[in-house]
Amino acid sequence: MVINMDTYIPRVLETKIKKSLTNHKVLFLIGARQVGKTTLINHIFHNYSGHLLNMDWEIDRDRLRAAAKLDPIEAIRSLGADQVLVIDEAHRVKDIGRIAKGWYDARVKTKIILLGSSSVTLLNLAAAELTGRNEKLHLTPLLFSEVLNQQRWYQPDQPPGQYHQNFPGQIKALLLNRLVFGNYPESYLAADPQTYLTNLISDYLLKDMFTASLIRNPKDVRRLLLELAGALGQTISGNQLATRLNISRQTVERYLDLLEGIFVIFSLPSYHTDSVKEISRGRKYYFLDNGVKNALQREWTVSTRRSDINQLFENFVISEIFKQSVTHNRHEDLFFWQSRNDSTVELVIKQGRDIHPFNIRFHPHAAPPSRAFANQYNIAPQIIHPGNLLEYLR
Repeated sequence: MVINMDTYIPRVLETKIKKSLTNHKVLFLIGARQVGKTTLINHIFHNYSGHLLNMDWEIDRDRLRAAAKLDPIEAIRSLGADQVLVIDEAHRVKDIGRIAKGWYDARVKTKIILLGSSSVTLLNLAAAELTGRNEKLHLTPLLFSEVLNQQRWYQPDQPPGQYHQNFPGQIKALLLNRLVFGNYPESYLAADPQTYLTNLISDYLLKDMFTASLIRNPKDVRRLLLELAGALGQTISGNQLATRLNISRQTVERYLDLLEGIFVIFSLPSYHTDSVKEISRGRKYYFLDNGVKNALQREWTVSTRRSDINQLFENFVISEIFKQSVTHNRHEDLFFWQSRNDSTVELVIKQGRDIHPFNIRFHPHAAPPSRAFANQYNIAPQIIHPGNLLEYLR
């Protein structure tokens, strides 16, 4: 692939991938389809001698199978890989773990990188074979910080408050567009993001579920996604979704697991220490990218007057913090909190024994921070809103 340097967006993971070259471990680079895994790898390794095989292509699958029958050194030579061998969509190869292990144990000098758009499939297939022999990195849609770095008016070494004071219009316009069109690289760069996102959800995003015959009825998956899109910010259970969709709870839970496994959605469990006063069951589901949510609902209005503006902002902030967490491999867990009296904290970040609560408000004065949480844990939640967004997302 030829990288157009005029449109290439530098990614935070570049440094981590380059650092991985200092060891011999097999590198897993996982992330949803279309987030830019192949583009990033090509950008980093364009000066290296190596080869990329795409397991979506039958001819490359055949080449890999033929090479796997050879002596490891000869196998690498036959694939034209010297310094780097990249296997894209590696989860399509059932015994990829065994093959990579054989080459690793033979101490081939080539760095082996496996790209995958299905974490459950790829990691489950390869984990047992490559225990202690691999490292994992997760590429998400663009971080908001990566988008900010593309703005001519932005310099990352300046304090956040200065930007909110000096560039409020620019920040508002940028935020509103990202709330609607999300942060997939092509959606950010495209002249027509609406068409791109419509094609994304119909042709690419669910491909791994459909092609692997992991679901019985594709229409049920789309109905489930629409249900989740309409329930952003709400506590919901598998039983509730099953009743609304008229399918079994087991099927709903399997589909939810698969959708999380291909990085379309993620979920937060409840934070609780007192099940009498606090909600202890149910989860909240969020989309990894706002553009997917809007494409499913075919809602493209860019306006602060949208009826779902609070839900859009909540999904955006929580997904950004989730993306930061997996990108930087932070040792933390994300929760929501809700009392039995329906007092809510949209996000609780737990780092060791420390907890950090946040209320998320598009309109910061619409409601005060949760007093119930402050009374329960002696910590007042901070409010994240458009006027202080950069303090948390840059």
